Amino acid sequence: MLKLVLAVLAVISSASHANEEEDAGARLLISKQILNKYLVEDMDIVVKYTLYNVGTSAALNVQLNDMSFPSESFLVVGGQLNIKLDRIAPGTNVSHVLVVRPKKYGYFNFTAAEVTYKPTEDVLELDWGAFAVMTMPCLLIPFLLWYTSKSKYEKLTKGRKQKD
Repeated sequence: MLKLVLAVLAVISSASHANEEEDAGARLLISKQILNKYLVEDMDIVVKYTLYNVGTSAALNVQLNDMSFPSESFLVVGGQLNIKLDRIAPGTNVSHVLVVRPKKYGYFNFTAAEVTYKPTEDVLELDWGAFAVMTMPCLLIPFLLWYTSKSKYEKLTKGRKQKD
């Protein structure tokens, strides 16, 4: 049991060390703001997207897709719902303004936009292995606690059955 806990701690520490090395890439902070005070039918809605690169390298192949304005309900008056930027330099920001006009009245959910980018030039896609390693403690520790209590309970019940 102690060896297993030590092995888990070693994996966690190596994952955190690998995470420190990954911090050298680009990190984007994105905000989406509805600039209108009131939303009224047949009046323009102004949406501002701001992308901040707080990382140490340029963000490459940045794509912003907003699916919260369907074409059957909104008319794009200015800007684009899908934009593609080649790069965002470190320590800089980029703003994009979209103007849409609702075609009909009703309730609409303006959800978040989807943003994809490469944090460095040599990265092909995000490393899901690091995600798996980081979630292992949340899953493994409760499992180990359950398994040890289950084993103790089974030993107690076997001992009582043998006495009877």
